[in-house]
Amino acid sequence: MMTREIIIATGNKGKMKEFRELLSGINVSLSSLTDHWDPMPEIEENGSTFYENARIKADWVFERSGGVWALADDSGLEVDALGGAPGVLSARFSGRGATSDSNNKKLVDSLHGVPDNLRSARFKCVLVLKTAPDTYLSAEGCCEGRIISEAHGTKGFGYDPLFVPEGFDLTFGQISSEEKHRISHRGAAIAALYGKLHELIN
Repeated sequence: MMTREIIIATGNKGKMKEFRELLSGINVSLSSLTDHWDPMPEIEENGSTFYENARIKADWVFERSGGVWALADDSGLEVDALGGAPGVLSARFSGRGATSDSNNKKLVDSLHGVPDNLRSARFKCVLVLKTAPDTYLSAEGCCEGRIISEAHGTKGFGYDPLFVPEGFDLTFGQISSEEKHRISHRGAAIAALYGKLHELIN
């Protein structure tokens, strides 16, 4: 059986680790942007939705790789008290040169004084797999929770240490990767895509 090569449109090591774990049961060879381009390209994500941004990234990789299957995700955090922000700007919430630390600090500062019962939030993820010039598969997932005022845990990445999923007392930065995959937005999106991808490859 031939192994299908898929380029994941990210240079984020945390995301790559999750994709490898979540797609380990399918006969695929996964690589990232940094495996193919040096320096890693900055793909302009100017869409207004997670789907639009994921498709932009999938198109970029597919076209520049000569037609290798491209899987892109766009995901982010929506905080109700901030009107749904940071949303599609999650990775760039604190501005140019944003880091996880600077984004987390801005999030904590933005919610200063907001009581616990008004800190509801959710992680959303949209996946787009491009397999041919005009052929796309997509899936999405969501995880409800709340934002706490101080980071806890060193697992995961991004806003994980500030996000407590619904039904839990621990943050995404504290729970095991197996538990996170079971309930996370990306886990749900990949689960929704998994069956379609398995059929395509087999």
